[in-house]
Amino acid sequence: MNDYNLNQPVNVITESSLERNLHKYIDFLSFVRWYPDLYLDLIKPKDGGIHLHFDQRVFLRAMSRFYALYGCFPRGFSKTYLEILEYFITAVAYPNISLSVTAQTKESAADFLKDKCAEILRHYPMFENEIKGKPRFQRGEAEIIFKNGSKIDNLANSQNSKGQRRNRLHIEESAMLNNEVFEDALKPVVEVPRYTAGKLAIANPEELNRQIHFFTTPGFRGSSEFERNLHMIKNMIDLKGDFVIGANWMLPCWYGRGSLKNEILERKKVESPIAFAQNYGGEWTGCSDNALVNIDRLLSCRVLKNPILKAEKNTDEYYMGVDVARSQNTNNNQSSAIIGKVNRNPATGRIISIEIANIHSISNVLSFDEQAIKIKKIANEYKPKVVVVDGNGLGAGLIDALLKEHIDPITKESLGCWDTINTDNKPESEYAEKCVFDLKASGIQTKIITAFVDCVDSGKLKLLEKRQENDFTDKDRENFEENILPFIQTDLLIEEISNLKVKYGNNNNLSVEKVIKKIDKDRFSALAYMIFYIYEFCSFTKREVSKQFDISKFPFRAATSCRERW
Repeated sequence: MNDYNLNQPVNVITESSLERNLHKYIDFLSFVRWYPDLYLDLIKPKDGGIHLHFDQRVFLRAMSRFYALYGCFPRGFSKTYLEILEYFITAVAYPNISLSVTAQTKESAADFLKDKCAEILRHYPMFENEIKGKPRFQRGEAEIIFKNGSKIDNLANSQNSKGQRRNRLHIEESAMLNNEVFEDALKPVVEVPRYTAGKLAIANPEELNRQIHFFTTPGFRGSSEFERNLHMIKNMIDLKGDFVIGANWMLPCWYGRGSLKNEILERKKVESPIAFAQNYGGEWTGCSDNALVNIDRLLSCRVLKNPILKAEKNTDEYYMGVDVARSQNTNNNQSSAIIGKVNRNPATGRIISIEIANIHSISNVLSFDEQAIKIKKIANEYKPKVVVVDGNGLGAGLIDALLKEHIDPITKESLGCWDTINTDNKPESEYAEKCVFDLKASGIQTKIITAFVDCVDSGKLKLLEKRQENDFTDKDRENFEENILPFIQTDLLIEEISNLKVKYGNNNNLSVEKVIKKIDKDRFSALAYMIFYIYEFCSFTKREVSKQFDISKFPFRAATSCRERW
């Protein structure tokens, strides 16, 4: 009672410690938002944490200060770790903000969050005081909720994300992003801004609302993401809030991150030039002028989940294309065999799609007879109606070998004897199966190229989807050739196609030319030959077949055999 002042008004509230120091809290919060790397230095434990390198500090500050950032970095740069780390800081500094990490699939995005969250909490344990409960990771879902109401979760770079609402996005592996999907499904996700906490909640005009950052290893020139990169560089020059940053393998290697220099140089010897340039060289590869096909349309053809290892039904319609390599590169001197499955409209017979079931490489170190045995063993799994073989140059030797009777050296079973359907070559057996189309590409290159481009542009071509190394399980790795190799072969096929540009000759005749000479085009050639044959002789409908045909107008007997099936 002695301390009670009777003269003090009853309703007066004294100034609290928070109110007296409010300006200090504001200054500190501004400091955290503007200098995220220095904030990390403050909360780093004395015995632990990580020492941020200069390039990492620049990267963190750029992410926190710009509306749109495009980061192109090599494997081992730690870009995924840094982008998730920046999200942790943002979640702490902005109450009730909703943040999402996106990837090709929702499962991949969840895996990124799970792995990096564990690393971040190990390096900066103070973040555990900010998180409400335990982070949730299950069944492709990831969610980290903070005590201030902020949340980090995952989305997919697909139409499944349409209708979702978040305040900011980080897009992983954006080089594989379809621009139509981005504009329609992802860009509207950040339309709603974050509102400040309290009774007078408003959208802070100084905050980076609707922020979208892109992170990737470089992809292909001519793609929509390459064009986005160029557009953002122009915006950066014009000070419009965009920032583009990138590096090659030398930068993280200099600081001791990722693989050692000698390991990377050894990898350069065995990887294809395009794969190394993208994954470690920090280069957008391929051609942007006179490209053979629109790279975005080609990448959109990658929709198949799994390879087809053998024909599932006797009624399935398969074709096979074979190109004999003439490469001077002994490391990659291989012929290619591609199997395609034709899907038709049951009512009309019109081709709906051509699925690439599998791709095989056959070493040219083998003799023609040994190559023929491998091709026949592959064909026995699919029973293709026609095997289109490049008969030019060295291909003539393979044609001769295919017309012989062969025995499987392992099972000792007969692999049969083949015959051509468009030449007078005599097979070894009079009972030989007529299934080989001896293709002489000279003179019909324009038709071959036109058919291939049409197949890609129309969306009829279907290829295996893109998968990253962490998308494969240990069980997948137990059978590498069946579960992983087909996806690698498809990647190599995409690299070959992206490296080709159209060359115009006399009378508007078309041919293809390689941008990087060291990259072969055998997979592309095998695929193009097969598509040409299907388009030229097997693309008609039932209605067209029912009309009266003058068979003599068709120079190849293959035309007759295709019509008979209808």
